[in-house]
Amino acid sequence: MTAMIRKIIVQVDETRMEMGQAVHPPTRRALAMAVIANPFAGKYVENLDELIAIGEELGGLLGAKCVQALGISPGQAQSYGKAAIVGEAGELEHAAAILHPKLGAPLRLAVEKGAALVPSSKKRGGLGTAIDVPLGHKDAAFVRSHFDAMEARVADAPRANEIVVAVVVTDSGRPLPRVGGLQVHDIKGEDGLR
Repeated sequence: MTAMIRKIIVQVDETRMEMGQAVHPPTRRALAMAVIANPFAGKYVENLDELIAIGEELGGLLGAKCVQALGISPGQAQSYGKAAIVGEAGELEHAAAILHPKLGAPLRLAVEKGAALVPSSKKRGGLGTAIDVPLGHKDAAFVRSHFDAMEARVADAPRANEIVVAVVVTDSGRPLPRVGGLQVHDIKGEDGLR
C-alpha cells in the first residue's frame, strides 16, 4: 500500500552559538514529517501489514528529504531518530507498525550504513501535539555526544484519522559536547554499539 500523504514538512535547525561560545562548524539537525491517512482509524484490525509497508516507504522518503535538506552526502549523516503521533481514532500499535518492522532499512540506506538501533518514540494526540524525536549516532549507540532530541509538531495534525510520521537526521552531535564517552573518531561501526 502507498501512503496517502496530506502534507510533508521539512525543517533545518542550525546552532551557531551556545552559552556565548561559537559552535564551529554549526550543528545541524533536519526534520522531515509526513502527515498521512491512517487506513485503520476507528476500527480494530489484527493484521497491520499495510502500515508496516507504509513505514518502509516513509523511511526512505523522509530520510532522503533530511539528507537533502542538510545538503550533505548520505555518508556525512551522523545521527538519526524516528517518531510517530497517532490521531485519536487510531491506536498506539499503529505507530509501532509504521516505525518498527521496516522503516529502519530504507532510512539506513538514505544515511549510508546505520549499524545502530534507530531511537524512536510514539504517542497519541490531537492537532498540534508535539513529540520529541530521540537521536543517537547512526553507527555506534555509545557515542554520548550524539544523545539528543528534536521536537516535531504540525499545527494542523494529526486529525483523528491521521498519523504524523517524523524522521530526524543530523550532520553532527550536540553543540559543544563534553561529557566523555566514545568519540566519533573511535567508532568501529560493527556491532551498532561501539
